[in-house]
Amino acid sequence: MNEDQIAKGQEQLRLMAGSFGQAMVDKVKRESPELAQFVLGFGFGEIYAREGLSYRDKEMLSIASLVSQGDTANQLRFHFSAALTCGLTEREVTEILIHCIPHVGIPKVMNAFNVFGALLKERQTSEEPGD
Repeated sequence: MNEDQIAKGQEQLRLMAGSFGQAMVDKVKRESPELAQFVLGFGFGEIYAREGLSYRDKEMLSIASLVSQGDTANQLRFHFSAALTCGLTEREVTEILIHCIPHVGIPKVMNAFNVFGALLKERQTSEEPGD
């Protein structure tokens, strides 16, 4: 990955996921700097930077794809947060998950709902007055 791609990816990350996304990528950087370069340079700098779909649309597709794969809790957590940052409502995310049931099965969707519920609880706690 070249520095321009990584910088472009860093900007896409900021727009889509704000400080929550940055914290998650910083964790990846600490654990595997090479992987972080691919995530930023390719994932965000090339794929998410493409025109043609809104950030909302991209997040809806990402969520559906991740649910279908199973065992993607960390990535779902990131993309649920990014989806909310990009303007999707809790209800819309819920409907995306329900729509996945006939395609991927109840167990994978239940797992996704667990991740989404935990993220919502975390966000609610961090937004409470006095923090």
